[in-house]
Amino acid sequence: MDAKSRARMYAFLSKMFANSLDEKLIKELKNDRAILELVMDDEREWFETTPAYELEEALNVDFNSLFLMNSLPIESSILDDKEEVLVGLQNPVMQFYFEHGYELNLTKSELLAPDHISFECAFMQNLILKREVDAQKVFLQKHLLQWVPLYLLSMAEMAQTPFYRGLCTLGAEYIIADYEGLC
Repeated sequence: MDAKSRARMYAFLSKMFANSLDEKLIKELKNDRAILELVMDDEREWFETTPAYELEEALNVDFNSLFLMNSLPIESSILDDKEEVLVGLQNPVMQFYFEHGYELNLTKSELLAPDHISFECAFMQNLILKREVDAQKVFLQKHLLQWVPLYLLSMAEMAQTPFYRGLCTLGAEYIIADYEGLC
């Protein structure tokens, strides 16, 4: 896969895991058959035919249940036995960002953890656009691959909607395949 497509995929994953989907984004997704096929394939019809208000409610309930109530998609809370979120330079992900000139302004986001899946995917997008292949490999090895695939596959099993089931499976499989493509 070319760098532009890889960067777009990480941007898409970052956006999808940042917040629950709003009406505008749902409408955009409904009009993007390629994305729906990529995420849900056989269950795409559910997304296309469900009335917008029902779809938004079901997706918001599923997002909140999966990523806010059950288990936050934050590396330090998943990998650390203490289940605490590390902030600042004590967080290894934040150190990696700093070493690669990536400035993360947490005050402009509702996501207050630098190692949230959304930020980690956005960082990968940044590394791809900057053509830092070695840093991409190291970041995947030390961070994303350590927790994201297993986390997302677990969330896929818990998902109540075809969209989040498909998105979680896609995210897990993509990150593994992307690493294999780099090596």
